Amino acid sequence: MRKESDNRTPSTVFEGMTSIRAVLSAPKTNDRKIIRILFDGTKKEARRKDLSYLSAISEKNGFDIIETDRETIERITTGNTHGGIIAECTGRTIPSLDETAPVKNGFYVMPDGIEDPYNFGYAVRSIWAAGADGIVLPERNWMSAAGVVCRSSAGASEMLGMLGTADPAGACRFFKDYGYKVVCAGIRDSVSMYDADLRKPVFLVIGGEKRGIARSVLEEADVTVRIDYGRPFRGSLSTASAAAVLSYEILRQNR
Repeated sequence: MRKESDNRTPSTVFEGMTSIRAVLSAPKTNDRKIIRILFDGTKKEARRKDLSYLSAISEKNGFDIIETDRETIERITTGNTHGGIIAECTGRTIPSLDETAPVKNGFYVMPDGIEDPYNFGYAVRSIWAAGADGIVLPERNWMSAAGVVCRSSAGASEMLGMLGTADPAGACRFFKDYGYKVVCAGIRDSVSMYDADLRKPVFLVIGGEKRGIARSVLEEADVTVRIDYGRPFRGSLSTASAAAVLSYEILRQNR
């Protein structure tokens, strides 16, 4: 097995059937392709249904299925939940903001300042489940470690649309031009998320728990919202937790 530190290095190895199915289910969302499937020959019987399914679609999707041994699988994986089956994939094209237009009356999120690919994946999982139409990636993001992100997001990262930008403040202006309300998570001059109008179209910006959101971005906000706690607490929620709480409040207000 690769070292845990390798989770932070570029990788397009997708581990386990949940991740593999996500890649296969996302042709409308992204252009990533499976190059080949590797599986542990000692698990052939246990994986019979999965291998039968993959074999049936392999020619159409242009990938090979290769039987190998456990040691080979372990050398190129970082997790231990792959179940003896992995996919080596191509990269994914992340279009820039100026190459597309947001959906009408939509909901997009920009999670910034996340410190590792696992937490990024956890945030993406919640954002996807809450019904967001897409994520806007800051210049520093974790999609280079796509396999880890896919695994920690339960496949959501492959199915959720993603746009790239190097300028968070510019992203706010971009969405404003399309009639979106820009909502930033913060404390200063904020209102409770329960009192804010979070009806779509909404562009939500969430900063890291250490650095928060840059002043230049906050100046673009139509409203700054805070998450009220149930008791006195001086700490900040993780970005992944804040993404879940705020995304579901947006879902609630748009039922």
